[in-house]
Amino acid sequence: MSSINIRQITDNAGIKDFINVTREVYKDDPNWVQPLMMERMDALRPDKNPYYEHADVALWVAQQDGRLVGRISAQIDKLAQEKWGPNLGHFGFFEATDAEVAAKLLAIAQGWLTERGMKRMQGPWSFSTAEEVGTLIDGFDTPPCVMMPHGRPEYDGWLKAHGLDKARDMHAFRLDLTMPPPERAVRIVKMAEKNKRVTMRPIDMKNFNAEVATILDIYNEAWSDNWGYVPFTPHEVEHGAKGLKPVVKPYRTYICEYDAEPVAFMLTIPDVNHKIRDLDGKLFPFGIFKLMYRMMNGKEDRCRVPLMGVRKKFQKGPLGAAMAMWMIRVSQQNVVDRGATFGELGWILEDNDGMISILEEIGCEVYKTYRVYEKAIG
Repeated sequence: MSSINIRQITDNAGIKDFINVTREVYKDDPNWVQPLMMERMDALRPDKNPYYEHADVALWVAQQDGRLVGRISAQIDKLAQEKWGPNLGHFGFFEATDAEVAAKLLAIAQGWLTERGMKRMQGPWSFSTAEEVGTLIDGFDTPPCVMMPHGRPEYDGWLKAHGLDKARDMHAFRLDLTMPPPERAVRIVKMAEKNKRVTMRPIDMKNFNAEVATILDIYNEAWSDNWGYVPFTPHEVEHGAKGLKPVVKPYRTYICEYDAEPVAFMLTIPDVNHKIRDLDGKLFPFGIFKLMYRMMNGKEDRCRVPLMGVRKKFQKGPLGAAMAMWMIRVSQQNVVDRGATFGELGWILEDNDGMISILEEIGCEVYKTYRVYEKAIG
């Protein structure tokens, strides 16, 4: 067998190769969903993703016998260093067909970070908490939801062989949307409904930018102490809002107010991965019409809650839990009326006991676990 050639990506053609690595890695995996090339290009191009404005990034692909057999990124995020300490370097987008490819890719990413003075190597972050985090270590028997990573069972061993140990796990929960909520959950929701100081309203799409600013304000406060959290920049907010606006609907996006002050929010989006599984990552020439029809025919099918936040002063009290359950319950009723049967909520940090209790209370169960790894370097 020929040697493994690793090259750094410097242009758009290389980024396409970087994206297409997963075609080889998951060619025998029936649960893999090839992402849309157009969307991935926007995520990886420096002129498209505002993440590059505060991070230095390098991308590599591995090739052998004419096949794309692996990829990795290395990045130094200035905002992550401000929040979590200097000399922290990240890696991400890790994919490999075998242990030898994995070892070479991890070594080159570590070398790049070490040359720039980093003392800790952590990942996979692809690229940040707002994107795909970790690699799958449990739950390989189902496809990934939109904006969530996948993985191979071998990855955990390959990463550990490089000296990377667990930094933190996070979970994705699933909910059978057709099942009625437990009686205790109903009683908790009624507590919020009866509280005269609490109101819940759908997002106002006519004032979308202002609503996004409100959601961001709650999010930044609610998540500020969470492990790995890095605040959004204004440009990232603008970029993310633009990307999400086509799939945001008032009947599944809610804001709770306490004495007229916004204190909690929840965003639910359709699982676009479920709608693109047969498109092979291609919108043209016919995929665009299939996707438009599927998005517009009124059926929700599968949904995901990627973002939820409750202000700190309510997080450990019963009213905070009640508001969260209330938003979940109303959104659930609305998407079920439109044909949905499956919901994913996450990711949730393994030590976020408050949110885990809320989700278990309403009948959710863990069905996937992801891991971020770390090692000392330099």
